[in-house]
Amino acid sequence: MAKALIVGASRGVGLGLARELASRGWEVTATVRDQSGAAALEKGSGAGVRIETVDTADAASGEALRDKLAGESFDLLLINAGVGGPAGKNPRTVSRDEFADLMVTNALGPVRLAELLSKQVTPRTGVVGFMTSQLGSVANNTTGGTELYRASKAALNSLARSFAARHKDKGLTVLALHPGWVRTDMGGANAAIDVETSAKGLAQVIERAQGDRRDGFFDYKGETLPW
Repeated sequence: MAKALIVGASRGVGLGLARELASRGWEVTATVRDQSGAAALEKGSGAGVRIETVDTADAASGEALRDKLAGESFDLLLINAGVGGPAGKNPRTVSRDEFADLMVTNALGPVRLAELLSKQVTPRTGVVGFMTSQLGSVANNTTGGTELYRASKAALNSLARSFAARHKDKGLTVLALHPGWVRTDMGGANAAIDVETSAKGLAQVIERAQGDRRDGFFDYKGETLPW
């Protein structure tokens, strides 16, 4: 039975992916930031999902999770943590603390946690996934807008590529994943697809990556996105 550790699964795409992988026969460990977020995950996820707690922005919390999972191994480590950032702000109006919080939550925290948990990922065959956004593509940024969020996801993409290079000797496959524009709290009611569509597509991309061992920046349809 394949084993997955999904970080950030209390709602939205993370919750949908935990449920989708469990339905495919994966043994899933899914995390929430605190126990108040566990209710939705417990409901309808089935017996194949175990719940743990971690705050990706807190290094000590990540270390505690690493220590608790010591000795376990996972075929997939998927880190799904992110915020939209301060609404209506831009580089001129955002405060130093607001920008720092955004970058820690969306870029530093996920990769720092992946570093802490990298020994828990099965060598040679394991997959590490970071939930990012197509808005993190520098090449595709021809219209501007949402620039602080874009910057945080571009930073995540860059750190993910460095993570892949640093752990190349372990043979891990590292994926930056765009879930699509999804009807979640962040995506809004007018988004193009529902959580189930995104989760099914992401699960297929992940399972395919187990076979072809190809790093990259992919959307939920499996299409390659430019960095």
